[in-house]
Amino acid sequence: MLLIACPWCGEREELEFHYGGQAHVAHPADPQGLSDAEWGEYLFVRDNPKGPFAERWSHAAGCRRWFSVVRDTVTHRILSVQGEGPTADGHAKPVTA
Repeated sequence: MLLIACPWCGEREELEFHYGGQAHVAHPADPQGLSDAEWGEYLFVRDNPKGPFAERWSHAAGCRRWFSVVRDTVTHRILSVQGEGPTADGHAKPVTA
């Protein structure tokens, strides 16, 4: 089982999380101007590297927040975790390894 360190709740089992796909996928600047083929490319085509890969995860059974993870797709080892936005006390959440 994969253990994921939620930036707000700490380390939990993978079953508590929802995979959100590749991180850092830019939304089209002019969505109205895209052809069907371009929309298909944006919606469905993602990288599938062997090695470190930036992903989005949501702690569905916990704080329900989204965060970014860099995971090695060969070993499934999580290399880093980055929380999005401030914590409840207003401070930015640090990157964990």
